[in-house]
Parts: sequence; C-alpha cells; structure tokens
Amino acid sequence: MNVDTKSETLRIIDEALNSIRPHLKVDGGDVEVVDITEDQVVQVKWLGNCSSCNMSQFTMRAGIEQTIRAVMPSIKGVVAIN
Repeated sequence: MNVDTKSETLRIIDEALNSIRPHLKVDGGDVEVVDITEDQVVQVKWLGNCSSCNMSQFTMRAGIEQTIRAVMPSIKGVVAIN
C-alpha cells in the first residue's frame, strides 16, 4: 500500500468511526485510528474511559470492526494497541 493510498484509507476509516463516536463519548470515551498494517489490520487506541472499560472488547467487535468493514471490506481485523 503506497503512502497516498494508506493515508486515504485511514481518512475513510476515521470518518466512518464518526458514526459511533457519539456513543463512546456519552460514556466519556473515544477511539483514535493509529495505523493500518501491511496485512490490513487497523490499529486503534482507546481514549478516555474506553481505555479502562471492561466492555471495550465487545465494543471493538460489535461497533468498531463492523463499522470499519462496512466501508472497507478488505480490512482483516482491528486491534487496540493500548
């Protein structure tokens, strides 16, 4: 993936996550898109209360990964790096 394609992909993913950010912010949290690996895994960082929430793994699968795959079906997965 070249730099332009990668930055555009990250922009699209970040924009897609705007649809679920209000739900995270209600509980004092947020998510930041950090990077995408060569094998198409999106790395995110939990912010605020999400970083210590015991439901973050559920949110990752049910909300974040689903939202990202809806706009980028080629994504293989999502991992939190914190």
